[in-house]
Amino acid sequence: MSSIELTPSQKTILQELINLYRESESAVKGEDIAEKVDRNPGTIRNQMQSLKALQLVEGVPGPKGGYKPTATAYDALKIQEMEQAADVPFNHEGDLVEEANVQEIDLTSVHHPELCRAEIKLQGSMADFEEGDKISVGPTPLSKLLIEGELEGKDDTNNSLILTIDNMAAPAGDEDPLH
Repeated sequence: MSSIELTPSQKTILQELINLYRESESAVKGEDIAEKVDRNPGTIRNQMQSLKALQLVEGVPGPKGGYKPTATAYDALKIQEMEQAADVPFNHEGDLVEEANVQEIDLTSVHHPELCRAEIKLQGSMADFEEGDKISVGPTPLSKLLIEGELEGKDDTNNSLILTIDNMAAPAGDEDPLH
């Protein structure tokens, strides 16, 4: 399957459409997407035409109408439609964020411990996160890794949060259940 090249702004719009569609499970209005990505509804409509042409979006007519992502859209964004994303607890300012699904944790600059950062890929809207917010992720299901840090920035094209890691803990390795 050939991969579809999307512009960063198409990616952002598609990602937001998928997020909103996940939350509401019904067609998403252009205005709602416009609000989330800070563009005017006209721009969104134009983008939707091109996304429809790429068969990434379906238009739903009628008063309850709007847009729906197609299966191809998930493919294009490499989002696994996980029925049950691995439940990785995700706390924002000390509160558990129910609707955020952690998809991937990428530890960058491991070779420079003083610059330790983590990139947390989310499913869900990132609108409420501000720089400097306290975030903790984990423990992850397999390695029981727990990461605590401060939000340094957001990467909207990848729907990920960049954290500066304050504390990273994994259980000591000597509790090996096999022995």
